[in-house]
Amino acid sequence: MRNHPKGLIPAALANMGERFGYYIMNAVLLLFLVSKFGLNDSVAGIIYSVFYFGIYVLSLVGGIIADRTQNYNKTIQWGLIIMSLGYICLAFPLFSADLNGGNDWWAILIFTCFALLMIAFGNGLFKGNLQAIVGKMYDEYEAEAAKQGPAALEAAKDKRDSGFQIFYVFINIGGLIAPFVAPLLRQWWLNKHYLLYNSDMASLAHQYLVDGQVTQKFTETMQAVMQQGYQFVDNITFCQDYIMVFNQGIHYSFIASVLAMLISLVIFLSTKSMFPQPAKKEASQVVEYTPEEKKAMAQEIKQRMAALFAVLGIAVFFWLSFHQNGQSLSVFARDFIQTDSIAPEIWQALNPFFVIVLTWPIMWIFAALARKGKAISTPRKIAIGMAVAGLAYLFLMIISIINNYPSGTEFRALDVAQMAAAGLAKSGPWVLIVTYFFLTVAELFISPLGLSFVSKVAPRHMVGLCQGLWLGATALGNLFIWLGPVMYNAWAIQYCWLVFLVVCIVSMAIMLGMVKWLEKVAC
Repeated sequence: MRNHPKGLIPAALANMGERFGYYIMNAVLLLFLVSKFGLNDSVAGIIYSVFYFGIYVLSLVGGIIADRTQNYNKTIQWGLIIMSLGYICLAFPLFSADLNGGNDWWAILIFTCFALLMIAFGNGLFKGNLQAIVGKMYDEYEAEAAKQGPAALEAAKDKRDSGFQIFYVFINIGGLIAPFVAPLLRQWWLNKHYLLYNSDMASLAHQYLVDGQVTQKFTETMQAVMQQGYQFVDNITFCQDYIMVFNQGIHYSFIASVLAMLISLVIFLSTKSMFPQPAKKEASQVVEYTPEEKKAMAQEIKQRMAALFAVLGIAVFFWLSFHQNGQSLSVFARDFIQTDSIAPEIWQALNPFFVIVLTWPIMWIFAALARKGKAISTPRKIAIGMAVAGLAYLFLMIISIINNYPSGTEFRALDVAQMAAAGLAKSGPWVLIVTYFFLTVAELFISPLGLSFVSKVAPRHMVGLCQGLWLGATALGNLFIWLGPVMYNAWAIQYCWLVFLVVCIVSMAIMLGMVKWLEKVAC
């Protein structure tokens, strides 16, 4: 991009390939754990939450490793290699003879969790350090501009927010395509075995293998998914066949994740000479500071870190709400949205689609306001983002009240006749479109600009650590996202959305109360 550091696009392309591989897995992970192992939404949600927590908290470890070794490139390379190994493990279609328990069932579940741990650790080495390199690009870019005068420096500083937004767009190009891969491969594999996709069938099959009860919904769904050519033997054989075939296609999709990791590695290795690296400390360079200078430096670092932790606190609650896209919003799409022709996982492509479409208009609005002398500061943008995220959950709450939706558990138990008698019906896909529109606008006001804010306030010798802290705050928010499916299945779902609405509004109010102080520290 013109007027941006030359390494921005190669870094974004390396990240785009990694994100493509990651989002293939992420789009299906919760529903994959449910459909393969017969776990309920809450247990699968806890595994998903711990995995997501690991991804981001290990970015803090990755930042510390890069800062201490002063070798960002090697840390990033190892991250891509370790992630590739994790996806290779996930690609093996291992199944237990007993699909609902037994020693081998537990062994395969533990193996799956180990593969997820490898992906999380590799991501921790990769993600925050690549973002730190992008921040260092703008440090050098601003330093060069400073040589040309105050006006050039001010213009260069204005590029940082837009640069991180450009970087974010490339992330989401990979994220836009990825959610289609696993569902399409799964559908192809089902068709090869004369079966059709149904979002309820795998869970119903597991339930039948546990209790042997033939419900009306089980019979209706089983008859609907068998194509001409399928050789029906008995209910047990059918349930075992469906669970295995349903999930084999997902396993094979992880091969695409491995290829994406390798493409990212090639891009990174071929362009790494363009990326800035922290200068080695030279023992001969010893600078003496007066006590007053040391005190002033310590005070500045203290203020910067206090501002950073204040924003990190808000980030925790944003990610708790936003990352419901892989939790309660995924099961909402499965249960309450008409997904006969489009698998529920594919709806997650709406978020990266809106990121790509909306980034440029939002950047244009920010630039136009800046030209008029009405620039919105990064802290204020984050507060606005929390308000917009609240609108998404307000919308879902209204839809749930209008349709008189019960809890997810109650709704899934109903067959067609029972739903008709209760006056209940699934909502149209437009509900998800509106929801993801609001959440994506909120994301564009918070995530890339949060990264930009961190790069502004981080002490120069702690850049990797501070980017890791941002991801660590994301980890803390992700650790509790499992609460979404728990509330969703325990209460009428309007109350689940109400909780997230309150979280967003309270966070917005706190952020607005700190805006002036944060603006002063970041200037």
